[in-house]
Amino acid sequence: MATATATVTSATATTDERALAELQREHGPALLSFLSGLTYGDQQRAEDLLQETLVRAWQHPEAFEGPYESMRPWLFTVGRRLAIDARRSQLARPTEIGDAVLATTADPADAADRTVAVLDVRTAVQSLSPQHRAVLVQIYFQGRSVAEAAEALGIPAGTVKSRSYYALRQLARCLPGYSRAAVSAAA
Repeated sequence: MATATATVTSATATTDERALAELQREHGPALLSFLSGLTYGDQQRAEDLLQETLVRAWQHPEAFEGPYESMRPWLFTVGRRLAIDARRSQLARPTEIGDAVLATTADPADAADRTVAVLDVRTAVQSLSPQHRAVLVQIYFQGRSVAEAAEALGIPAGTVKSRSYYALRQLARCLPGYSRAAVSAAA
């Protein structure tokens, strides 16, 4: 099978169709099995790679004139390189997700959900004692450290820590459906 005829079409040489059909009959099943292993059993991808390998054989009739007695090593090398390229291409793209995930994910541009969360957090913060609320305002809303909040409120740093701890526990009880990240974002 080392020799085949080339057909000239529009100034480019291609492999004869009969030679290509014989190549597919002789080496196609083994190449498909090999490519299936490289694609971790993805039959569709393996068939696509087989087809692309045969297109390369069609485009390169000079491969049939090589010093080897079988085209199988050339086909397997081309198929393996195509599989590697396909894998690299797949890893370079972001992971695709199905519609089911999108249907259950909140739209970040949806202002209604954010507004409801803000109102819930405001109500929960208003339910705190004035001392606990003052500590949270200093630490979370004004971004001060424990030492800075203690100085601003005129109380010891340990008191700031304990009040913030108990205030956050109270907020967690008042906002059972929210995660900590959601409460922080709404605040």
